Amino acid sequence: MKMQAPAARPRPAPGQRIRNAMTCDVEDYFQVSAFAPYIARDSWDTRECRVEANVERILALYERHGVRATFFTLGWIAERYPNVVRRIVASGHELASHGYGHLRASDQSRAEFDNDIRSSKALLEDLGGQEVLGYRAPSFSIGAQNLWALDALREAGYRYSSSIYPIAHDHYGMPDAPRFAFYPNGPDGLLEVPVTTVRMGGRNLPAGGGYFRLLPYALSRWMMEKVNREDGEPALFYFHPWELDPGQPRPAGLDAKSRFRHYVNIGRMEKRLEQLARDFAWDRMDRIFLDKQ
Repeated sequence: MKMQAPAARPRPAPGQRIRNAMTCDVEDYFQVSAFAPYIARDSWDTRECRVEANVERILALYERHGVRATFFTLGWIAERYPNVVRRIVASGHELASHGYGHLRASDQSRAEFDNDIRSSKALLEDLGGQEVLGYRAPSFSIGAQNLWALDALREAGYRYSSSIYPIAHDHYGMPDAPRFAFYPNGPDGLLEVPVTTVRMGGRNLPAGGGYFRLLPYALSRWMMEKVNREDGEPALFYFHPWELDPGQPRPAGLDAKSRFRHYVNIGRMEKRLEQLARDFAWDRMDRIFLDKQ
């Protein structure tokens, strides 16, 4: 692997806060990978889809706090709910791709992956009227065994990915990957921007996603502050619209681990997100990592 870090990022002026990257993976509750054994893909169109209302809540929250963010959006959602895409763009946020149908990159052939990333990019650009530069693989499913996916993304016109998670996890992860933005395939390749982790006890600990609901808010805030203060790097936070929705339908027969991961502290998420919006400075991925003002 020809990993290389980008040029050093300028430090903010005294008294100026580091801009952190706020991101949201636009998918609905029935599309999460942990529910795949319980919810058939061909039943998705029969499910109650709650993504429109939940994205509206997120957009309103961001507007209250002056937050601009990046929305990694499924093509499946965009195709059926085009107003979600239009509202994201009209509100000043970055539109990025989460693939079409929430298929893991690691479960696709090169040809299948090419079709997925190109079709979702074209669909989002047609609906949103802006170029799609970023991609996040479902379930962070790019790692050491399929780094070819990054070359495919670059060839398809993407400029960055946020698909490699430098942690050890039972569903995903590449724990020996760099914690901050890097070029996995060399400086002429695609920029990879991992979500935030903190190095403690010889391992990388995650600071976002479901861990944000699991851990006390003060600990999550401390982790992100530590990245800003000690590493001098932007934090990259991510979550999903369904995490703000305690009233979502609950599939029957879930195993205990999946049930815990999906629902733990879900009723507290919106309040925590409000606090997070107040406690840090936030911006879009393209503006922070691509200097696209």
